[in-house]
Amino acid sequence: MVMNDYTKYTVGVLALQGAVSEHIAQIETLGAKAIAVKTLVELQQVDALVLPGGESTAIGRLLHSSGLFQALQSFNKPILGTCAGLILLANKLEDDEQPHLAKMDIQVQRNAFGRQVDSFQAELMVKGFTEPFPAVFIRAPYISAAGYEVEVLAKWQGNVVFAKQGNLLACAFHPELTSDNRIMALLLEQIKR
Repeated sequence: MVMNDYTKYTVGVLALQGAVSEHIAQIETLGAKAIAVKTLVELQQVDALVLPGGESTAIGRLLHSSGLFQALQSFNKPILGTCAGLILLANKLEDDEQPHLAKMDIQVQRNAFGRQVDSFQAELMVKGFTEPFPAVFIRAPYISAAGYEVEVLAKWQGNVVFAKQGNLLACAFHPELTSDNRIMALLLEQIKR
């Protein structure tokens, strides 16, 4: 478990769908303040943002109806996208669906590891970590192609499942469903930079 002085930071968790409370709880284990973000006013209060899992098409629709879509497209602070959040960040989807925020130079295959019943946990070697990370995969996507500015941070069975581009982090798994807060600490480190 990571502990640094993150008390001056506020991290938002997009609260339109998904594991919002789990992300908030994990952010708070690091000493940072965490808030649910449903409005433009709340978005303006944060130093970083988490796009949680859920159903990416539904979240995309809710972004439009809530008025947050354009604000997120121009949001230049650190973002962590987990599972569906990764799909929201991608600039290309393999199933030819219209991409959502298109902020990250990645192509994504949705539900790449199977359906809900095919969910699993794996010990992932993450670049920069000395110990494996207990990654929980639920209807997980993977990154099938990445631009030259994208740094691959972890692979599972040869497939990219965690990547970074600038201050954007995208993981195919659910770090909030573990007691290991190292992925969330990476997001907070992006604020420091």
